[in-house]
Amino acid sequence: MKPVHAKLVAAIILDIADFTVGRILGFGTAMDMVMVLIAFAMFGWKGLFSLWEVADLSDQVDGFVPTLTLIALSELRDGSKDKGGSPADTDRKTLEQK
Repeated sequence: MKPVHAKLVAAIILDIADFTVGRILGFGTAMDMVMVLIAFAMFGWKGLFSLWEVADLSDQVDGFVPTLTLIALSELRDGSKDKGGSPADTDRKTLEQK
């Protein structure tokens, strides 16, 4: 498994935990603060986008937005752009070379 895919799986698991356990008042805010640190460790400055979840003191709204998963998907997309784009672009380049 590639590291970017492992990050995506970890992000999905953490978002599911945030959706379930993170809805407990008080505990959810502390969990969101820890999630920001985890997101920063996993994704660098992009992980700071998860700071918005700390602003929701009710701990109800942010559970419905899979922030870490969205960041992981953007990392996955950025990685594919670095390698030459979509598979269709790669096929087109191969055909042009022939």
